[in-house]
Amino acid sequence: MSEMKDEIILRGLKENNLKNVDLNIPKEKIVVFTGLSGSGKSSVAFDTLATESRRQMTLNYPHYLRYQMPRYERPHADLMQNLSPVVVVEQRPIGGNSRSTVGTYMDIDPLIRLLFSRIGDPPIGSATDFSSQSSFGRCPECGGFGEVIRPDINKLIDFDKSLREYAVRFKPLSPSGWQGNWMMTCGLFDPDKPLKDYSEEKLHLFLYGPREGERAYAPFHTKNGPHNAEWDGLLPRFTRVYINRDISKLKQVSQDDVLAVSTHSLCPTCQGSGLNPKVLECRINGLNIAEYDQLELPELLEELKNIREPMGESIARQAIPYVKQLVDMGLRYLSLSRKMGTLSGGEAQRVKIARHLGSSLNNITYIFDEPSAGLHPEEVDMLIQMLKRLRDQHNTVIVIEHNLSVIKVADEIIEMGPGAGVNGGKVVYQGKVEGIKNSPTAKALKQDLKINKSPRDRKSYFTIRRASNNNLKNVSIDIPKNVLVSVCGVSGSGKSSLILEALAQKYPDSISVGQGGIGISNRSTMATYMGIMDDIRTAFSKATGQPAGLFSFNSLGACPVCKGKGVLTPEVAFADPVTIPCEACGGTRYSDEALSYQYQDKNIVEILDLTIDEAMNYFKAPKILKRVDTLKEVGLGYLTLGQTTSSLSGGEIQRLKLASHLQKEGQIYLLDEPSLGLHAEDDAKLLNVFQNIVDRGNSVIIIEHNLDFIAASDWIIEMGPGGGKQGGQIIFEGTPEEMLNAETLTAKWLKS
Repeated sequence: MSEMKDEIILRGLKENNLKNVDLNIPKEKIVVFTGLSGSGKSSVAFDTLATESRRQMTLNYPHYLRYQMPRYERPHADLMQNLSPVVVVEQRPIGGNSRSTVGTYMDIDPLIRLLFSRIGDPPIGSATDFSSQSSFGRCPECGGFGEVIRPDINKLIDFDKSLREYAVRFKPLSPSGWQGNWMMTCGLFDPDKPLKDYSEEKLHLFLYGPREGERAYAPFHTKNGPHNAEWDGLLPRFTRVYINRDISKLKQVSQDDVLAVSTHSLCPTCQGSGLNPKVLECRINGLNIAEYDQLELPELLEELKNIREPMGESIARQAIPYVKQLVDMGLRYLSLSRKMGTLSGGEAQRVKIARHLGSSLNNITYIFDEPSAGLHPEEVDMLIQMLKRLRDQHNTVIVIEHNLSVIKVADEIIEMGPGAGVNGGKVVYQGKVEGIKNSPTAKALKQDLKINKSPRDRKSYFTIRRASNNNLKNVSIDIPKNVLVSVCGVSGSGKSSLILEALAQKYPDSISVGQGGIGISNRSTMATYMGIMDDIRTAFSKATGQPAGLFSFNSLGACPVCKGKGVLTPEVAFADPVTIPCEACGGTRYSDEALSYQYQDKNIVEILDLTIDEAMNYFKAPKILKRVDTLKEVGLGYLTLGQTTSSLSGGEIQRLKLASHLQKEGQIYLLDEPSLGLHAEDDAKLLNVFQNIVDRGNSVIIIEHNLDFIAASDWIIEMGPGGGKQGGQIIFEGTPEEMLNAETLTAKWLKS
């Protein structure tokens, strides 16, 4: 009985690619799952263990509450016993809107607002009155956003053109959109006359709307006849519809379009705080709430410790542990007002982890998905101490990880494999790190760094002069062309500011690959994401004479029963949700008519079932072969064309994203942590891809913490020496061999 209590018991796991896996996971230990990308690590930790724990937790609530909570389908497994409540810390980027800050994410801001409402002088009101989102607290000028965005008339409008010639340079207001069409057909404006030829009165009406006290009717024509509408002016309409809202809620392309025809500046009324000037009059020890939020964390700690008023001291004591957690994670240079969207990948990862450190709960299972992502080797040690602290509080810590430093400190290692996808799904090793042999991870643990001693020649350079965006301190640098360049340094040191902003802006033809997601859906497949599916449907259409839409399960070819989903989810009221394969199409998603046609002796489903490797030998069209070859090149040859993006692992998604960018013809590739989510064996394949790109005469510049990539580079640039205000300088430039003689943080790890 005691044995059962000390272990999580899992039997017959069959989620995704798992092949009837049996596992006993020890409790109150650091257990690291490792293995190639797509080998089944997440299928065990997230899709089975975390899902079942959450499902059983919801069973404790009454039916009427359960119906309103997230509902989890029981994982495919024979037995799951001795589970404990689960806290999942995933790898995905932190969400949130443009108002989301370190203070709001860590739940420190509500305590600071409460503190000011209790002991601030002069008294203002309740805690909510100190919020930039309350009707009283928000700045009347900027609406609480801290910056003023206004349409730039010269960017928005080309006065030399007519409305029909796209005088309005903003797509939703151009003739291609309904609003632009309305302007041309409402009868108020001549659609064929250049705007510069409008009378002064007509131009005022077009730009600003009718004068005060007047109204301008502009009928809106539909297929059912004209509808009465009023014209309010182009600039007021643009401001009302596209600016007077949180534009971060728009799609990225729409955000970019709005900002391209606007000017934005610091709000002169609130100086960026987003707060009403009356709120800023309230102070504690000489500081108002905006100044509190702008203090670096150690300074904030001192201010909180200096509060002596009885009503405020207890509130300050509640806030202090949260602030200390951030300091302990090496983020002492941040402030509460720092926007979450401006954090580097490593900074965001540590803020996310710090949020869980203050809990006094024990007997919890924490599941971390690559917590070392975005962290410099020097910062990984802080992460390891945090994992140990959670374990020592009598919690079970399960970590999906490729970082060798984290693997080495594990109490138990579980390696999945032996390969990826259909070639994975088995446990190839479980035990202490000392006992691991004959596996990809064992090979990686024994392998020494290979320092590039024959770097490519440097003949010409990209130049950046006096860059000062974000924390960059007037940086000037020459970056060699046609070589592999690694840019390294601690989190927040200025790597992304230098490469993805300063360099990308100066060389707009460069291809940038950031850390953003790829739009995951069970209707999106490898073939659709890479643009191969359109060519396959066109080939079928030409060969059969049928419309191309017949060969899409999102269009005419969809199974009439499951509507192209391949599965059915019957309504089961209060019971656990159930997903069953569609009997009509057998899970293929296609109608019988679509399956009756063939191209080169295969129907559409048989083609989508081809692996990338098989597709290389099947297709003859150069356009398709080029895209398929890119997938093979990044090591995804084992996946099928029809594999849904929702079923891919983090490492597979990373490589799919890379493949979609690498198929573009470019000369400058800028990549932000391309090794994210990859096992050491996958790293070698990706590194080979980059070397081949450079050999073809291109330039590859990567932002990396992975020492294998840094050591294999032709040229290294290190930013630092610290993060935030302590960073923004170039502290090393040279070859890997030259770095061995340097005294920087990265050099220290390269030597070791």
